[in-house]
Amino acid sequence: MATTHTGSCLCGKVRFEARGPLRGVAYCHCSQCRRQTGHFLAATNVNDADIDIEGGDALVWYAASRFARRGFCGACGSVLFWKHNDLDEISVMAGSFDMPTGLKAECHIFVADKGDYYEIDDGLPQFARSTPSIKVADE
Repeated sequence: MATTHTGSCLCGKVRFEARGPLRGVAYCHCSQCRRQTGHFLAATNVNDADIDIEGGDALVWYAASRFARRGFCGACGSVLFWKHNDLDEISVMAGSFDMPTGLKAECHIFVADKGDYYEIDDGLPQFARSTPSIKVADE
């Protein structure tokens, strides 16, 4: 039987169910993620075919660049998804999953862009931009 992970926005109008294993959590420190969340972002990945999203009428997509968009709840403002236009996978914010998540931290990306008000000292691998295994909008 496949593992199922559920989650939602703060108000519950947008819910999702992801099937199968999840990638480790990547912490993104890019300026877009910091501006959208107020700090750095924590996300995992799911293949498009392995996620069902309910409440699409409340889900709002913002085209943050020409190659990616960000999904959030239009009612409560919860940041939920990051979607590259050319990939068949979607990043899901780690904090939006119901517990227990079973998620484990994997790495920090875009640390060259991190805020100047904090340090990264958890011992996880750090990458100035991204990694070959995590495909993001790297321009």
